[in-house]
Amino acid sequence: MAKNIQREEKLEFRLMQLDDIPDVLEIEHEAFTLPWTEEAFRNELTMNHFAKYMIMELNGQAIGYAGMWTIMDEAHITNIAVREAFRGRKLGDKLLDELMQTASYLGMERMTLEVRVTNRIAQGLYEKKGFKPAGVRKGYYSDNNEDAVIMWADLPAHKASDEQEGSVQEQ
Repeated sequence: MAKNIQREEKLEFRLMQLDDIPDVLEIEHEAFTLPWTEEAFRNELTMNHFAKYMIMELNGQAIGYAGMWTIMDEAHITNIAVREAFRGRKLGDKLLDELMQTASYLGMERMTLEVRVTNRIAQGLYEKKGFKPAGVRKGYYSDNNEDAVIMWADLPAHKASDEQEGSVQEQ
C-alpha cells in the first residue's frame, strides 16, 4: 500500500526587513480597505524606534505580518494580517500569539488595539486572547467613517530562562 506523503508545513516568525515590503504590501492590499503605503512601512522600519514588525512564513513564503509600537510598558498593535488564501487556518491566532509573546519578552505589561465595530471575526479572536472592549473611537476609519472598538489585554510576565536565543554563555 503506497503512503500518501504530505509535505510537512514549516511555520516560522522573524523580524520584518526592508526586503519584505513588497510581500507585506500584497498582504496589506488583500486585508485592508485603507492599506498602508510602501513609504509608511519604510518609515516604520527605519525611523520609528518604537516600532516592531514581524513576518509569518510558511515554507519560506511570507503569508502574514504583524506590527506594534512599544511605548513605556504598553504595546499598541498597528497591523495584523494574513494572506487571503491562508485565512481560516488559525494562522492569525498564531501570529497574534507570537506578537503578544514578543511584547511580553520586551517588557510590555499591556497591549491595545483598535478594530472596526463590524469586524466580529477579529473581535472574537482578540477576546479569545484576553482583550476586552474599553471604549469606542467615533469615525476612526476614514474610508467610511466607521467607529473602532478600543480593546486592551494584560500580558503575562515574560519568564526568563537560563538559555535565551542570542544569549552568550560564559565558559
